[in-house]
Amino acid sequence: MKLCVAGGGKMAEALVGGLIAKGWAGASDIGVIEPSDQRRAALAATFDGLHLIGSCAEASIAGFEVSNVLVAVKPQHVGEVARDLGPQGVERVLSIAAGVRIAALADGFGHETRVVRAMPNTPALVGQGAAGIAASANAQPDDIDWAIGILSSVGTVAVVDEADLDAVTGLSGSGPAYVFLLAEAMIAAGIEQGLAPDVANDLGRQTLLGAATLLSASDEDPAQLRANVTSPGGTTAAAIAQMQAGGLEAIIAAGIAAATARSIELGE
Repeated sequence: MKLCVAGGGKMAEALVGGLIAKGWAGASDIGVIEPSDQRRAALAATFDGLHLIGSCAEASIAGFEVSNVLVAVKPQHVGEVARDLGPQGVERVLSIAAGVRIAALADGFGHETRVVRAMPNTPALVGQGAAGIAASANAQPDDIDWAIGILSSVGTVAVVDEADLDAVTGLSGSGPAYVFLLAEAMIAAGIEQGLAPDVANDLGRQTLLGAATLLSASDEDPAQLRANVTSPGGTTAAAIAQMQAGGLEAIIAAGIAAATARSIELGE
């Protein structure tokens, strides 16, 4: 077994699916520990051959190989996972549990365990995630490569210092919600200007998708892409001027700063 996954929620499911789709592992190479009967049934139906058990305590009895563990449980359950799996021979851990710091993971699993902590985001559910990772002092380059291999199956990965993971949380971890808020505002504004709700919804969603796709595919920076579609004296220029007069950039900066500060507080 190449990987033991503690937690069988949607993010874990996305990662398992990505690993299998990328050929990193087959379903029979992965074991998932998930207490919910319903979730285990759903995973079994989705991934034929996946190994599934109901608790970490059962791992040794079930013959689970736990040297390589992906922790994908809610933060409040990390201690329980570490307590039950740590003594069973965990060698390295990749944790996507929000706010649980490397020191806490090392305390739980044992200080000899090599730890990589990650901050992914929800677009990983559709293979378009963005994650920042940071490693413990005893982690080796192959441990970092291992973590990158797992997370890159569902998106982009950046290696940072742990101190920077709070800013990663503020920018990309919470970032999808900012885009969804923008979508809400754009669709509502379209309706206010007279569009039928279904038309505003379809055009708003596609506009955001198209712009994001262009941004991803282009070598030009965002400022240049904006300039490319902003003719002097035109409709886009009028809109941008109004948004900037309302302090749009400052509002976004303040929001990301607030999310970063809250991440720091939660980690403490």
